[in-house]
Amino acid sequence: MGALLKEESTVTVKGQTTIPKAVRQALGVELGDRIAFTVDEHRRVYLEKVKPEQTSDPVIESFLGFLANDMSNNPGTSVVSFPQALLDRAVALTAGMSVDLDAEIEGDIAI
Repeated sequence: MGALLKEESTVTVKGQTTIPKAVRQALGVELGDRIAFTVDEHRRVYLEKVKPEQTSDPVIESFLGFLANDMSNNPGTSVVSFPQALLDRAVALTAGMSVDLDAEIEGDIAI
């Protein structure tokens, strides 16, 4: 089988390595994603992106249930407007900043 892509990376003293950008792009791996390593009987290693499971977190589900009950039992007091003074301060602190949440991460990422 011919290789579509071959990149090298160094293993650190702590056993960590950096996944080269070209490999991350080929796998569709982004910050926070999980990867799986599979080693076959010939000691070949395969790397793949782990597809997130659609499972719920019982702690989060419990908290969301609590919020739903509180909002239902206390309409008008559970959810209130963001205080204008706090909003004004946040706007002042972030003045002139711009963030592109869709921008690609440049360079290698140490995982």
